[in-house]
Amino acid sequence: MVIALSSIAFLALFTTMPLAWLKLGVPWLPLVITFILIPLLDLAVGTRTPNPFARVHPALARWLPRAQVPLQAVLLIGAVLAAPSLSWGELVVFALAVGTVTGGLGITIAHELGHRASALDRTLAKVLLVSVAYGHFIVEHVRGHHVRVATPEDPATAPRGMNVYRFVLRSVCGSFTHAWQLETMRLSRLRRSAWHASNWVLSGAFIAVALALLATTAGGTHALALFLLQALWAVILLEVVNYIEHYGLLRRRVGTRFEPVAERHSWNADFTISNWLLFNLQLHSDHHARMQRPYESLQSAAGAPRLPAGYPALVAVALLPPVWFALMDPRLPQEAVA
Repeated sequence: MVIALSSIAFLALFTTMPLAWLKLGVPWLPLVITFILIPLLDLAVGTRTPNPFARVHPALARWLPRAQVPLQAVLLIGAVLAAPSLSWGELVVFALAVGTVTGGLGITIAHELGHRASALDRTLAKVLLVSVAYGHFIVEHVRGHHVRVATPEDPATAPRGMNVYRFVLRSVCGSFTHAWQLETMRLSRLRRSAWHASNWVLSGAFIAVALALLATTAGGTHALALFLLQALWAVILLEVVNYIEHYGLLRRRVGTRFEPVAERHSWNADFTISNWLLFNLQLHSDHHARMQRPYESLQSAAGAPRLPAGYPALVAVALLPPVWFALMDPRLPQEAVA
């Protein structure tokens, strides 16, 4: 119960903290907390602490991520309403703080909900994703990325030597294109046009445009800029994390096919604090090997390649390609190098 209550409190505090720090005149502080304080806590606390979510009642563990939807709605509505009063400099910093939440936490939770069989959970995942104008992610991630991960066919798997800037552009364009192809094929089997309203890539994009127009109506050009900038930063964070999760790893060809996905095809990070904050997303090797396993049941994979730090620290490192290559290339397992 203590873990559950602390997780609920964290969700509420972390999701709404950009609004609180804005009122206190320090809109940049969420960035410091996320990319400096949390890595320092990771370093201090260390790794291999037993999975805290394993002690949460299953029903509560199932409902906990769902709470992000109303909390994120509060954040975005508050941000849009606050935007007109900000200078352009303040707005950019504030938008980065908001996008750190909607991307770092919101998309992480959308990822968890999008893997569930429940129609409610998948709908909530779509709500979170359209709030950052990236609705197609649920199509491509489940039906594309998990099938093609750690192969040259997957735009969300970075080969060795590719810098993060080139990767983000490739992944954004390639993922959208493949999501459209997947929806087109699905609708074709139903004898429907690719432009049918049930094409989620299309309808998700329309909803995102509607949200942007709603923001403009509520707060003018400042509110529109806030919405677009937070969405852009959220997507960049997602794709940088994609870069970290599979950098340089490759499945071997067996005849005309690739070998089955295994734990060694994703990087694993056992850092206690960042795993708690990110709903065990960093136990990514287990997630890809057993994609239907919920976050509270994920385990550290003994045979997986190990990251030297958690995602919050490595995002900053990835943005410096020479430092990233010097840190990660020597860690690549030779039998699975892209």
